[in-house]
Amino acid sequence: MFGLSAAVRVYLAKEPADMRKSFDGLSALVTGALELDPLSGHLFVFINKRRDRIKILYWDRDGLAVWAKRLERGTYRLPDAAAGRVEMTTAELAALLAGIDLNTARRRHRYTRPVTPLQNSEKFAPTNDHTST
Repeated sequence: MFGLSAAVRVYLAKEPADMRKSFDGLSALVTGALELDPLSGHLFVFINKRRDRIKILYWDRDGLAVWAKRLERGTYRLPDAAAGRVEMTTAELAALLAGIDLNTARRRHRYTRPVTPLQNSEKFAPTNDHTST
């Protein structure tokens, strides 16, 4: 579909969108409903009420672009979320477009860098012990 870098984020709007909207209408939804910047370079995914159509709005270096898909049969299954938007990975977007139900899919455990609290923070606090004369 796209050649996406790891820095690109994907935001899925939970509320159904009117698929008659195009560049300006979808970018207004991004700024209004999602409270994000449509020119950020991220992907903004919108699905209609029947969940058989999808549009993706993104900034393509020199202008907005819209990618659209209509299913001939079946529907998209949206991931569960309480918020008005869902942040997804590009792999999850590819799975959604391929018809995989993200609610029942399991992610295998992978390495994540541990977050270590700053220990002995007083060591790093600035002091006035070293005054020059």
